Order: sequence, then C-alpha cells, then structure tokens
Amino acid sequence: MSENERAALGLSDAERVEQGMRVRREVLSDAHVDRANAAITDFTADFQDFITRTAWGDIWSRPGLDRRSRSVAVLTAMIALGHHDEFEMHVRAARRNGLTVAEIKEVILQAGLYCGVPAANSAFHLAKRVLEELGEA
Repeated sequence: MSENERAALGLSDAERVEQGMRVRREVLSDAHVDRANAAITDFTADFQDFITRTAWGDIWSRPGLDRRSRSVAVLTAMIALGHHDEFEMHVRAARRNGLTVAEIKEVILQAGLYCGVPAANSAFHLAKRVLEELGEA
C-alpha cells in the first residue's frame, strides 16, 4: 500500500466528502454537481453523501490510476451494463479528463468486441449525441 493510500485511510468522513466533492466537480463540472445537489431530497441525501464520499472521495481519488484511465474503465463498464444516462455523463467527463474524441471511439470499438455489437451501437449513438452537444462531432 502506498503512502497516499495509507493517508487516505486516515481521512475523516468530512474530509472524504470534501475531497470527493472537489474531485467530482473537477471530473463532472460545477454545473453538473450543482444540479445534482439542488435535486437532493431527504430520500436521496444519504445516497448523494455515499457516492461523494465513497466513489469520488475514495475511489476516484486513489493514486493508482490517472483520471484518463479511470474514464476508460468507467465508459467500458457503462457500455457493458447498459447504463445509458451514466454513459452520457461519463463521455462528458472523459473529455474533461483529456480523452480525445478518437480515443472515446476506440473505447467503444474495444467494448464492442467484448460487450457486444448492440451495446457498442447504442454507445456510438449516445456518444455522438453528447459530442454534438459539445460541438465536437
């Protein structure tokens, strides 16, 4: 275990939330996080805390992979599982994390081989829509 990983284990919940919110904003954008926070209800508050603290504060903050690599892994997982809304969000995040349009295309092609042609076909359709919104397709 690296020094960074050991240090991360010593963070308080509040520090993990703070770190998670910083990373979440850097990856997804302030606008996205502000919209998500504005939509928090009593019913969803615990889940939002959980993903900020755990997904963003623990996993996305680990030093073992850079954000580009994490984006490749997430895009592939979203394609494989058919999580279309999350896939679109993470196409935007992948661009923020430095993946090029060509690299996103390669991720989808690679996923098509291992996740299936229908999954890749849906992913291309969704990615094209997102990239058009960003003015990049």
